[in-house]
Amino acid sequence: MTRRLLLVHAHPDDETIGSGATMAKYVAEGAAVTLVTCTSGEEGEILIEELAHLAAHADDTLGEHRRQELANAMRALGVMDHRFLGGAGRFRDSGMVGTPPNDRPDCFWRADLLTAAAYLVEVIREVRPQVLVTYDDFGGYGHPDHIQAHRVAMYAQLLAAVDSFRPDLGEAWEISKIYWTAFPRSVMRAGIEALQAQGSDSPFATMNPDDLPMATPDEFVTTEIRATDYLDRKLAALREHATQIDVRNGFFALSNNLGSEALGIEYFRGVKGVSAGKDRETDLFAGIE
Repeated sequence: MTRRLLLVHAHPDDETIGSGATMAKYVAEGAAVTLVTCTSGEEGEILIEELAHLAAHADDTLGEHRRQELANAMRALGVMDHRFLGGAGRFRDSGMVGTPPNDRPDCFWRADLLTAAAYLVEVIREVRPQVLVTYDDFGGYGHPDHIQAHRVAMYAQLLAAVDSFRPDLGEAWEISKIYWTAFPRSVMRAGIEALQAQGSDSPFATMNPDDLPMATPDEFVTTEIRATDYLDRKLAALREHATQIDVRNGFFALSNNLGSEALGIEYFRGVKGVSAGKDRETDLFAGIE
């Protein structure tokens, strides 16, 4: 049996931050890995000064640039099948909550849910994955596009299994297991404490892990994928997202203070097909024959 994994993420770089090592691991083990990205990230901030002209308020060409960054990052991870929901440029980055880009009629946040989900149904029925990975219902940290990606993924996986829904999109397929990406609160706390012990001036050093919206209560974390052997590929992919990510600062300063395990072990919350137990799963395909 060929193992098939589908990941649904909001913007280029989200996939590598939360699941890059996992993706590289399963590719190396022979699984078919498909990434669907919902927007091109047109509203992202730009860390490279000489590329500031790409920004939405200037040339508005950041989306095209980030699509190339994503292609390069997927090459680093070994992922050959990566797509944009409905095709590149179909849905625009909505920006952070409460900002003017939220009001654009073409932004992903305002997309008709059924229309967006139908694009993903077509992918699900073509690829026929046993496992789906996306965000929780808060989108990890409340970004409108992350929340919408969650809604689209969860709706699409239901619709894909219904014979009578859009038979023109392919034969019905039911996904066996579903996971939401997770960052355990205990891991966040350890990173903050490490930063504090070193006298770091990172903003994370002053934060309380109980107040961080992206921190997942440990009791909800069902699965951890130990993929430290693929950390070099994840780091290479992160560096390809250069307009968005500086692996020396921000969240990655927190992660790096924990050593390689902080980036090479990735966590998930199983919401379908995962048996409850005192021990965490170590394989997204556990129990699938």
